[in-house]
Amino acid sequence: MRTFAEISAIAAERKGGPEALEVQIGHGEGAGNLATQPDSYFLEHMTRTVFQSGFSWKVIEAKWPGFLQAFKGFDVHACAFMDPDWFDALCKDTRIVRNAQKIRSVQQNAQFILDCAKQYGSFGKMLADWPADDYVGLLALLKKKGSRLGGHSGQYFLRFAGRDGFILSRDVVARLIAEGVVTKEPTSQADIKAVQAAFSTWAAESGRSFRDISRTLALSIG
Repeated sequence: MRTFAEISAIAAERKGGPEALEVQIGHGEGAGNLATQPDSYFLEHMTRTVFQSGFSWKVIEAKWPGFLQAFKGFDVHACAFMDPDWFDALCKDTRIVRNAQKIRSVQQNAQFILDCAKQYGSFGKMLADWPADDYVGLLALLKKKGSRLGGHSGQYFLRFAGRDGFILSRDVVARLIAEGVVTKEPTSQADIKAVQAAFSTWAAESGRSFRDISRTLALSIG
């Protein structure tokens, strides 16, 4: 496995030099102090991620004011205890994308957020306190306890909500394969642990965030 500096040099050579690479890496989507964000903030980001999956992001973005109205500003308690009449109305509401399974996921994720808040104080506090060296454990929790938050959806949710992490895009996986970290897209527990170990090693070497490392790996390929 190459060092992060070596992989960064490959990416820089492909993208026109170190300065050009940094421009393409860009800045994170930081949310400030995650622990102070209201639970509605996370339900909104979960919902956006779920509805964007397999659908045009531009359409969801254009409809987002309607989503905010239809789901009562993503009030977590209101959404968690959605009654049948509200659910039926949402399934006919032209302000949103009328996908019944995804609409139901809003209620299920609101319940998930409330459960986490009960255990950790708030959902944001859980995200803020979760150790970086077990990022894959956080992804596993989203997949197991959340609704439609497995795979890339969970990864994108955390990225857009402002929690540092990596996204296992096709190009990132290609670099991980090239470095001998995995031999294919990581799905087994052994492969997931190997990915975590690699990112933790590169972070310790470079002092860079998982996001920046993830972007660098992708740019070294694509």
